[in-house]
Amino acid sequence: MLEEYPPHHHSVAGFTAGCGGMMDWTRMKGFDDSTYGESFADVYDDWYDDVSDVDATTTLVAELARGGGVLELGVGTGRLAIPLARAGCSVVGIDSSEAMLERCRTKAGELSIELILGDMVESQPDRRFDAVLIAYNTVFSLQSAERQQTLFDAVARRLTDVGTFIIEAAVPDPERKAGGTVGVRSMHADRVVLSVDVHHPDDQRVDGQFVEFTETGGVRLRPWSIRYSSPEQLDQMAVRAGLRLRDRWEDMSKSPFVADSPTHVSVYTR
Repeated sequence: MLEEYPPHHHSVAGFTAGCGGMMDWTRMKGFDDSTYGESFADVYDDWYDDVSDVDATTTLVAELARGGGVLELGVGTGRLAIPLARAGCSVVGIDSSEAMLERCRTKAGELSIELILGDMVESQPDRRFDAVLIAYNTVFSLQSAERQQTLFDAVARRLTDVGTFIIEAAVPDPERKAGGTVGVRSMHADRVVLSVDVHHPDDQRVDGQFVEFTETGGVRLRPWSIRYSSPEQLDQMAVRAGLRLRDRWEDMSKSPFVADSPTHVSVYTR
């Protein structure tokens, strides 16, 4: 589950202007579909436990699934899958990170959650679901418009006749310029975590790193990369896949979606 857009940090004033002329804004090298999960599995629950409203998400998804089968794409450590299973849903989760899935298994205990190690597009099980969920910004982890379209196509084939595809994502800021920012994510007496990111508006991409320094002298890099899409672009992908937008809210609590909403929850159906 990818949470890094927009980045969770306070920007340091002047960094973009001071560095924009001397940095090479090329694509992050060595990053693939499993990099995020393997890099963040050990801190994911601490850093992102409260990134969105779990109770509201559980209530909405269970309502849309009518207590039936739910497929979560990018299940991560089970932040949402576990409460959905407790709510009575039959949950299948896919993730490309074995480290994330291992934590999910441990947390789930005796709960029955089917976990699949694999690509969220290619590894979807060949059966129908009442709801397919891709939570906060995880759709952006697919690194091209083509891959995102392929995801819509695959999900459309797996929805029941009244099934829903639920996407939760940030609304991109059209005013954000090209270049980089750096900020402080967290600071403790023995540890500092910096956040660095580079925006490529022509490619609709943001590449980033969390750089963690500890008092023992260790440095840990936690890379992330997203290719964002606007709600309108996602709607177009849905239409091409044979789906239509049924509902759109600002959040899982069904707050009205308005012109300046920073996030959206979009529900697609046949």
